[in-house]
Amino acid sequence: MHYASLAAHTAGYAMPQLWRVLTKTGYFLGLSGAVGATVTYAATVRPALRAPETSAGDAEILRRRSAGYLAWAGVVLLVAGYFQLSARVARAGQGMPFGDALAPGRIRDYLQAPAAKGAWIAQGTVYLVQNAVLVATAAALIALFAPAARRHVDRIALTALPLSLAVTLITSVPATAPADLDGWLNPVFDQAHIVSGTVWLGGLALLVALAGTRSRLGAGAGLLWAELWRRFSLVALVCVAAVTVSGFWLSWKHVGAISQLWTTGYGLALLIKVLLVLGLVAAGAFNQFWLMPRITRARRADDTASLLHLTLRHFPKVVWGEVALGIAVLGVMPFIAGSARTEAGDAKAVSSGTVFAAGAALALTLAVSLYATAKASDALARRQTTPA
Repeated sequence: MHYASLAAHTAGYAMPQLWRVLTKTGYFLGLSGAVGATVTYAATVRPALRAPETSAGDAEILRRRSAGYLAWAGVVLLVAGYFQLSARVARAGQGMPFGDALAPGRIRDYLQAPAAKGAWIAQGTVYLVQNAVLVATAAALIALFAPAARRHVDRIALTALPLSLAVTLITSVPATAPADLDGWLNPVFDQAHIVSGTVWLGGLALLVALAGTRSRLGAGAGLLWAELWRRFSLVALVCVAAVTVSGFWLSWKHVGAISQLWTTGYGLALLIKVLLVLGLVAAGAFNQFWLMPRITRARRADDTASLLHLTLRHFPKVVWGEVALGIAVLGVMPFIAGSARTEAGDAKAVSSGTVFAAGAALALTLAVSLYATAKASDALARRQTTPA
């Protein structure tokens, strides 16, 4: 493909301004911290800490670290939410400089703007409700800076969990009735993509932060961490399935041909994101097929030294790489704007029975492959070899 041809295809693509890149990336980092950390704490950390075999000392150390992490996640969410709202104001209507959009008066005017003709609710009202929930979520998490609140970290985390999910889900409330079925499905898949992605990345980041306490944990902490990694591996598998299915839908809506991945601006950004996500999946596969079986065998053999080494030395190193890839994905997301179909002059994608049948086949194939992955990992764990 000659440069002139590429330039012609990408003529309709507008590079996002720096403030847009920073605000959108920051917002998704904030969501990852709030949604990912609360979901992972509820589904992975809390059950493991409450297990009878977990020592009280180790549980208290990890509970305190979790509380501190959640508190800082609240700070990041609050700050990122403000800048994201300002970015919405800057892009509304005829647009305005981002610096002007930071003014509280401009934000107030945007949130109080009347509903458009034919809309059942003003778009500003939707964002007003969203940001009210965001402030409530951040306040609940920030409260964990107080020693008295940390004694109730379980209750606060479980309260913040549905609130943090609502922060992103509320934005999908349509101000006007969707014109067709695709109009209903697009926000569903979009939110499935966002929630599963933030749970995946935010959960990894939380566990890496907790692994930093290893020097203060007891000799038997390997057993606790084996349970933590096992539980999160199941969460990650669900997230991979949701990201994949929703990602295929969103890609089909905006990319009309494989060649558009390298002949359009939207496609190039999407291609980079896909490659980064494949790196995440590869790291997850390494965990599932190499580390988890060895952890399981060491656990069954009561090999405390190997278990501690695998769960708190090897595993966190791989997860650090996954976190770096995840942050890179968030950095690319602001560049995935517009549509490759529009840039290439293709017609708008419209769903049909054939599309839904293909989607169902994809979902079924993915479910079978993930089930086979879990079974293969279990089979590797049963092999009678010495743990690494």
